[in-house]
Amino acid sequence: MSTSGITTKIIHVDCDCFYAAVEVRDDPRLRGRPVAVGGDPGRRGVIATCNYEARHFGVRSAMASSQALRLCPELVILAPQFDKYRKVSAAIGQIFRRFTPHIEPLSLDEAYLDVTECTHFDNSATRIAEAIRAAVRKEVGITVSAGVAPNKFLAKIASDWRKPDGLFVIRPDQVAAFVRTLPVKRLSGVGRVTAGKLEALGVTTCADVQALGRLALSQHFGSFGERLWHLSRGEDHRSVQSGRRRKSVSVEKTYADDLPGLHHWQGQLPDLLERLRRRLDQLDHSYMIQGVTAKVRYQDFSQATCDGPGDSLAEAGFARLLEALWERRGEPARLVGIGVRLRDMNAPEQPDLFEEERVSALAQQRARQQR
Repeated sequence: MSTSGITTKIIHVDCDCFYAAVEVRDDPRLRGRPVAVGGDPGRRGVIATCNYEARHFGVRSAMASSQALRLCPELVILAPQFDKYRKVSAAIGQIFRRFTPHIEPLSLDEAYLDVTECTHFDNSATRIAEAIRAAVRKEVGITVSAGVAPNKFLAKIASDWRKPDGLFVIRPDQVAAFVRTLPVKRLSGVGRVTAGKLEALGVTTCADVQALGRLALSQHFGSFGERLWHLSRGEDHRSVQSGRRRKSVSVEKTYADDLPGLHHWQGQLPDLLERLRRRLDQLDHSYMIQGVTAKVRYQDFSQATCDGPGDSLAEAGFARLLEALWERRGEPARLVGIGVRLRDMNAPEQPDLFEEERVSALAQQRARQQR
């Protein structure tokens, strides 16, 4: 929370219902109506995001568009326009840069900002966040929520505290009291399964986690227990990474009709591989593939993934992963996806040794991909 005695000041900015908000901004006729951005309900589409008017009916992200319409027959579902959303995101990024160069985008609609050294507003992170929110509203035409805190973990929780169009501040002297009553399900990394395990131990708040103790957490949750111990105390020493680099690239497709068998899954690989190659071609040349992955989503919306070794986009490697997934659960799939894990050859943590060998390996991989 501090470096050299200086308290770190982090702002997490999160756009409210981003895609839907942009669409309502551009078409005033949609104001006050339930609006969602997502896929065609007649073609197994899925909701990407929706506004609060739609959420009132129980519509939510990742829900099947057809189910969303059943819950809210008046719902307006619009096809996504990602080029437009990227331009809006870039405009918001320009506003961020007026206050700090230390920006870590998480997606098109949210980012961390480190304003520890910002001289605007006498270095008041609260006033900086207010100025950012006002500028986005005036210049971009949508609302954002913001959280201000001494670290990334708390800032992200704070930005969600008064959504939509809200601002919440957690000062350093408030951290201990704030986290004690914080539900453990709000901690990053605590999903449904982990929350269930914690509840079985009688743990529902961060105060309960603190009482359980560091050793017990490690015994029950392994290495994640250590992170739980720190988060339950409001501790997070991660810095804002302005130069975030990709760790993976993936593509997926939801199909109008279920893919009933393994050979149907594998039959989608040529198209998926072509899309994946195009995405990789958009990256700079400092990346190497260091693993491959495949994913399927079933009729009940549950999904499964399988990882494997690999340094190229060989179709056979992905076919084997899909076969392993079929052996685990041989049922029709509504979605198939593939991806690669990446190694950044320019990552600063990589020692500058054996440069010749690395360059040679990179050249060999690129040659294989061109074949």
